[in-house]
Amino acid sequence: MEDRQELAQVVVTAREMREIEGRIFAAGMPVAALMEKVGGLIAARVQKVAGSRVGVLVGPGHNGGDALVVARELHWRGYDVWIYSPFSRFKELTGQHLQYAQSLGIPCYQEIEELPRCDFLIDGLFGFGLEKPITDSLAWAINRFNEWEQPILSIDIPSGIHTDTGEVLGTAIRATQTFCLGLWKLAFFQDQALEYIGKAELIDFHIPGVDVQAVLGNAPLKRITPTQALSTLPLPRPPVTHKYQAGHLLLICGSRRYAGGAILTALGGRASGVGMLSVAVPESLKPLLVSHLPEALIIGCPETQTGAIDYLQLPEKTDFSSFSAIACGPGLTLDATPIVQEVIASDRPLVLDADALNILAQMGTIPTLQKRQGATVLTPHTGEFRRLFPLLPDPKGDRVKAVQAAAAQTGAIVLLKGARTAISNPQGGIWINPESTPALARGGSGDVLTGLIGGLWAQAGTREIAVEDIVATGAWWHAQAGILAAQERTEMGVDAFTLTEYLMKVLSEWVT
Repeated sequence: MEDRQELAQVVVTAREMREIEGRIFAAGMPVAALMEKVGGLIAARVQKVAGSRVGVLVGPGHNGGDALVVARELHWRGYDVWIYSPFSRFKELTGQHLQYAQSLGIPCYQEIEELPRCDFLIDGLFGFGLEKPITDSLAWAINRFNEWEQPILSIDIPSGIHTDTGEVLGTAIRATQTFCLGLWKLAFFQDQALEYIGKAELIDFHIPGVDVQAVLGNAPLKRITPTQALSTLPLPRPPVTHKYQAGHLLLICGSRRYAGGAILTALGGRASGVGMLSVAVPESLKPLLVSHLPEALIIGCPETQTGAIDYLQLPEKTDFSSFSAIACGPGLTLDATPIVQEVIASDRPLVLDADALNILAQMGTIPTLQKRQGATVLTPHTGEFRRLFPLLPDPKGDRVKAVQAAAAQTGAIVLLKGARTAISNPQGGIWINPESTPALARGGSGDVLTGLIGGLWAQAGTREIAVEDIVATGAWWHAQAGILAAQERTEMGVDAFTLTEYLMKVLSEWVT
C-alpha cells in the first residue's frame, strides 16, 4: 500500500494511529523531525487564511508542540503571534518549543483575558486520543473561544472531540477548519462530530504504506472515492448487449396511501441503467406508475382493504428466479407483511428498506437473516436501525461500531444512512461516504437510493464485484446527485423527485 491516493482514503482509530506512529519512531524517525515537518506543512496552509494577528492555543502534549512550531514559523513570516497555554507541565519536546518561542519574544499568556484580539486562532490544545472530559476553567476557556467570531483552525482534531466516536468530551472547540494529520481519524465520519470539524483537510506527512498495512492489514476503513465508485459501473457496455444482459430488477413497493414511494423507487431504479425494470404495486396504482414509467413493466397486484399489496401476482411463467435482483419496502405499509416474508424466503439478491425493514424487525432481524440463502442489503436510517437491532450499540454514539456489529451478526451488507453514510460487510470491512448534503434530508430521497442500489446490483451479472462495492457506488452516486442539485437549487430546493433528475447529470460530469 504505497499509493498516496490510496493511503489518503484510509481511516484509523486512535489506537491504530498510535501503533502506526510507534512503528515510524521505532524505525528511526525522530519525533522532533516529524513535529517540524508537520508544523511547517500546517504553517503553509494557515497563510491562506485572511489576517495577520493570530492566537495559538497550546496544550501540554505533542499537539501543543505542533502548534508551537506553527507559531514560530508564522512569527518568522511577519505575523503578530500570541500564545495561550494555561498549563504548568508539558511533554519534554513541547516544553522546549515553548521555551524557544518565548526566547523569540512571542508573548505567552495563561489567562484568556490577557490574550489580545486576533484575526484567527490555531487550536493545539489536545490531539487524537483524548479520553477524559474537559472541565472547569479549561472548559470555560474553550466555550469563550467558541463565542469569539473569528475563525478557529484545529490541528489534527478539534480539542474535546473523541477520536473514534466523535463524542464531545465535556465541551469542544468548534473549528472553522481542521487539518487532519497523516491519516483520516474516525471522528471525521461520525455524524455527531461534523458540526465541530468544519472544513476538513488531510495533511499528508508521508507515512510509509508498509507501516499502515502492518497495523491495519488489507481491509482498513476506507472513504469511498469517485474512482472506486465509478469503477463498478457497467461502462462501457459491449457493442452487442441484450436488455436482459443489463439485468432485470423487480421492485416491490407502494400502497394506496404511499403511492409516491413506488414512483420514487422506480425512478431510482430506472436511473441505474438496468436493462429491464418490473414494478409490483397494488392494482389501483398501476395507471399512475405507467404514466411515470412507460418503459417499465408495471405489475398490478391484488390489494387489501387498506390499499396494500395483498399477494404478488407475477406474470405467467414468471417467478423470482426471473429477476437478477429484488428491492422491497418503500411505501408498503405493515399490512404487506406476507409479501416481505415471501421475498426474504427467496434466494434472490435482495435490498430491504423502509417498511420491509420494519416488518423484518417484527420477524426477528438476526435469526431471520441468518437463515436466508441469498445475499441481502439493508439500508436503514438510525431509527430503523434501532428497531432492527435493539441490543446493538446506539448508532448515534458510534456509527461504525454499530454497523459493523449488525453486518457481522446478520451476514448482510448494512448501509446506515446519515450525513456520513457507513457501509459494512460481514467481515467488518467499512466504506464511508465522505461527502453529502443536508439537501437529502427530505422524504423520499431514501426511496431513490433503494431503487438505484437495486438497479446497480441487478446489472452486476457475472462481473466479479463485491456487493459492498456496488452499495458504496450507489451511496456515492446518490450523494453526488444531491450535492449537484443543491449547488444549482440551494439545499432547500432538492425534493426527491428533483433528485432523480440529477443522477444522470452526475455521470455526465464524471464519466468520459
